[in-house]
Amino acid sequence: MNIVFIGTGEIGIPALTALVNHPDHDVLAVVTQPDRPTGRHQKLTPSPIKQEAFKHHLKIFQPDKIKAKASIEQIKYLKPDVIVVAAYGQILTSEILNLPKYGCLNIHASLLPKYRGASPIHAAICEGEKESGVTIMWMDEGLDTGDILLQESTPIRSHDTAEILHDKLAQLGATGLIKALPLVQNGTAPRIPQDETKSSYAKKLRKEDGRINWNKSKREIDRHIRGMTPWPGAYTWVPEGKDQRMLKIFQTIISRRAKGAPGEIVRVDKHGILVAAKEGGLLLREVQLEGKKRMSAAEFANGFSLPVGTILE
Repeated sequence: MNIVFIGTGEIGIPALTALVNHPDHDVLAVVTQPDRPTGRHQKLTPSPIKQEAFKHHLKIFQPDKIKAKASIEQIKYLKPDVIVVAAYGQILTSEILNLPKYGCLNIHASLLPKYRGASPIHAAICEGEKESGVTIMWMDEGLDTGDILLQESTPIRSHDTAEILHDKLAQLGATGLIKALPLVQNGTAPRIPQDETKSSYAKKLRKEDGRINWNKSKREIDRHIRGMTPWPGAYTWVPEGKDQRMLKIFQTIISRRAKGAPGEIVRVDKHGILVAAKEGGLLLREVQLEGKKRMSAAEFANGFSLPVGTILE
């Protein structure tokens, strides 16, 4: 099949690679977001999908707005059989959705109708789901509301962070897409309407969403930390004189033994920093103070005054 691939984020890389390497498919072009300034020096950086497309010597388009007439004409000229979308970052209009012979397919990182929207991976972990997966769906003009073609699922393990689950789902997205395309081509692909009564929405995350609420249970906080890693990052505030400094938390162990007020440091030793929650607590194992390198919690405690009884906020 002749395919136009539209995507930006890393989660689409395995799918794009699978298409390039498949003998039955031809990637006509890749559409991705314009290069963006990143890092301390705001250097213009290509999207992960653009970097992958370069490796395969693919034609690349980077429109500011995909709904612009010139962008639509570029895609129309290519005459794709199908358009595949993965974490692109712009809404496709009906004019684009109607261009390909067979329609547009989206790779969405949740088991729809749960967790439509921008942060389904984070939401699945934070909400304590036992499994997640990807949905290959027929696109319509709604936000992840199109009919389901197929789904691939995977368990969420107790140690999974958003980063780990992201990488699992990226591979599942490629697997599901390669299964779906022959069904589309031969006319046997199902269209299963989503059950609107079971739908939920995962909002776009902001930096402040990473802040830890110590008034929650130990398991809720553990899920929050894993769900916020690596972005936007789980953090708390530690007192330093009359000021406070941000402390990012990357790795913890759930503890039943912590007894204290929510956020209270109840023990500091070679194993880490034990902090009480509303119920139980967490042993902090790996942290990063703002402006410093990432390190073990024990190493951090050796160089920063954190007496027992200190309250994290």
